[in-house]
Amino acid sequence: MSSNESTGRSGQTSPAARQASAVELLEAVRGELSAVSLPLALPGAENARLEISHALAQLEDYILPRYRSLDAPLLAVVGGSTGAGKSTLVNGLVGHPVTRAGAIRPTTRQPILLHHPDDAAWFEDQRVLPSLSRIRGTVVASPLPAHQAGPTPDAAAITSLVLAADPAVPPGIALLDAPDVDSISDDNRRLAGQLLAAADLWVFVTTANRYADAVPWRLLLDAASRDILVAVVLDRVPPAAEEEVATDLRSMLSREGLGSARLFVVPEVALDAMGMLPPHAVEPLRGWLQELAADAAGRADIARRTLNGTVKALGGRVDAVAEAVTAQHRAAALLARNVDGAYHGAGVRILDATRDGALLRGEVLARWQDFVGTGEFFRVMEQNIGRLRDRMGAFFRGEPTPAVRVETAIETGLQAVIVDEAANAAEEADQRWRADPAGRRLLGNDDLSGASEGFSDVVAAEIRAWQGSLMELIRTEGQGKRTQARWLSFGINGLGAALMIVVFSMTAGLTGLEIGVAGGTAVVGQRVLEAVFGEDAVRRLAKTARDDLQARCERLLQAEKQRFLVRLDVADGVPPDELTARAADLARVAASA
Repeated sequence: MSSNESTGRSGQTSPAARQASAVELLEAVRGELSAVSLPLALPGAENARLEISHALAQLEDYILPRYRSLDAPLLAVVGGSTGAGKSTLVNGLVGHPVTRAGAIRPTTRQPILLHHPDDAAWFEDQRVLPSLSRIRGTVVASPLPAHQAGPTPDAAAITSLVLAADPAVPPGIALLDAPDVDSISDDNRRLAGQLLAAADLWVFVTTANRYADAVPWRLLLDAASRDILVAVVLDRVPPAAEEEVATDLRSMLSREGLGSARLFVVPEVALDAMGMLPPHAVEPLRGWLQELAADAAGRADIARRTLNGTVKALGGRVDAVAEAVTAQHRAAALLARNVDGAYHGAGVRILDATRDGALLRGEVLARWQDFVGTGEFFRVMEQNIGRLRDRMGAFFRGEPTPAVRVETAIETGLQAVIVDEAANAAEEADQRWRADPAGRRLLGNDDLSGASEGFSDVVAAEIRAWQGSLMELIRTEGQGKRTQARWLSFGINGLGAALMIVVFSMTAGLTGLEIGVAGGTAVVGQRVLEAVFGEDAVRRLAKTARDDLQARCERLLQAEKQRFLVRLDVADGVPPDELTARAADLARVAASA
């Protein structure tokens, strides 16, 4: 498009360019609404899901089709409550039976769209109401009375739209006879709402006895929010009550923001043999529709008015959806914090167990004592570290099994701590989620209150990998010429066992005799390592080994808590800020049209 085509002489954007931009925005909104996920059972979430469904349907059925074809005929949907006389009114408007009470073949209770033959092309394709298939009906010259109408269709038939070309319908407007808005059939009610949402204008039919019913008024209020042109037909009104009832209904319409709605009164009269109203009963409504159809500029104004009001209402819906998404994100963040808190606590407790000497109790302490001996060994160590090295070197070279036993005891003890704490974290997270309706729904019947199946084996493998990494640290550190002979004399397994003891050597968690024994054995390990590598190197080796162990424990717990977190897929949808921005864009489009 050239600049002269896209902008006017004043530099303002042309109507065609504004229309194209609006369609682009609406298609983006449709894509984003389709991507919204509201998986959490929060107050208002179900209503928000319905709002999304209704918004997407209206985009498909009305807003996008109307923006793409602003010059299409107006679609006037005739709706109302059960028994209000909608079909009889439609028959009266065209002057002969064309609804189920008379002459459409096949005879069904499907929605019927009456149009002028010259307007057929506007409705035969899927331009409007694309989810409904088309059936071409035939207006029969000799209609059957209502009681001889054909059979009721099966449930699947209601997904079709019967098209009937009739010269009695003025060109430029089409009439759609919708199902009852308060039908006992859920499918009928949903379809009635869908058809009314696709209308350029409403012809709403009620009666003197039912004009205050709640269901029709909910729909009329929706019409008011969309600024749609509404004609209300008050049907079967006794002549003596006409003034009183009409005045009351006008007052109600005005209070609810529908003061501009046209009100037509159809008196209570006898029908003829074919179930037809006398022509004079519907003449005011027929004349009004004919005037609309004959005024091309007026029709365009009505279409733009309804379209702008619908886009504005869509912006409100998108804004409400953004709030619902925000609530989902907040609830998901709380559930995630519950899980993170439980597993963070587990990680802290595991690390405390590796730092406070607690792992030097029991089997680990016994195997280390077997390895290094007791009092006599300490005395030798204190007297001469060289003699200690000779004794240890001979011991290691002669029988490496005790060092391996120390490693195995450490693996078993550490494995038990990690598995127990992971199970505790899982139980805590499961309990917190089950105390929250949203979390409870996410868990369903799944029991996540313990560690996952096979977790113990995974932990054991990770500990062995850590021990292997620790051995590699020692091997790398001992590659220097000055230390190689010394570490070879002690053996890598013995030095590895000593380094593990140093890693777990803090004694804050031990009491009494254990403090003295465990503390003494830790000193043994540290002195041996310092004799081989030096004090600074030992400190660095211990820190590296401890950091590596901490990282491995964190990865193990991270994998475990994913069992909970993978259920929180809220963040994968559309960000609420983006939806809020789209709502603002829709409001600007509606205001500028």
